[in-house]
Amino acid sequence: MEMEKRTSEAAAFLEKRLPDRLRTALVLGSGLDPLARSSEALARIPYGDIPHFPLSTVEGHAGELLAARSGGATVLFLRGRVHYYEGLPLAEATFPIRVLRALGVENLILTNASGAIAEHLEPGDLVAVTDHINLMGANPLIGYAPVGREKRFVDLMGAYDATLREIAREEAEKSGIDLKEGVYAAMSGPSYETPAEIRFLKILGADLIGMSTVPEVIVAAQVGLRTLVISCVSNRAAGTGEGALDHSEVIDTAARVAKPFSELLRRVIARIDVP
Repeated sequence: MEMEKRTSEAAAFLEKRLPDRLRTALVLGSGLDPLARSSEALARIPYGDIPHFPLSTVEGHAGELLAARSGGATVLFLRGRVHYYEGLPLAEATFPIRVLRALGVENLILTNASGAIAEHLEPGDLVAVTDHINLMGANPLIGYAPVGREKRFVDLMGAYDATLREIAREEAEKSGIDLKEGVYAAMSGPSYETPAEIRFLKILGADLIGMSTVPEVIVAAQVGLRTLVISCVSNRAAGTGEGALDHSEVIDTAARVAKPFSELLRRVIARIDVP
């Protein structure tokens, strides 16, 4: 009941400050903020002003909720997310996803920056995630008491919405973007993976590696959000490329692909944000 109460309080606070019609929300990962900056702002609310909202502490995450016009639709941008490695339990880190559902959001687009495990992926590639492998050692539903029609044992077979993914493929083709597909493996971070861990993940069938997104997908599945995940490959994973891994590479690569990535997201939003 405590989580339900806090969700209701946060949603009530936001309802007074946001436009009425918000069907689509987009969570922006590290360095993936240009679309929000180029959209017509309708309302800006710092995370710190929202009751019970977790605060992001990572470079490249603005920590602001932005309602804006994009692609002819009104969309809610979450400019940054909270990661497990920042110290919060996953149930707290994913709290914004429950608030989105309470606000009436139906479509959720999650973006992230990732490391490439698969040989056919390179920095700068955009990848629609088809499935995940959760190796974070935790689950956001642990200890959470389901509310209403929510299920404790959540089926993740359709967690990555096939219809939204098909729309993304179609819009990528129209834009001349080679949108690839792949399986995303999530680990807790904040240290990068070792070459041995990457070899292990490759055997398991992972194409991408990152430190986020999967907990959000799990909560989104529980509360009934249609979810699309698009990852920007920022670097080769440990042991598969040259040089040391550094977060600055994530930010630099995101900036390099900002224009096509933003155009793809804008087109997808316009397609899915219809009554």
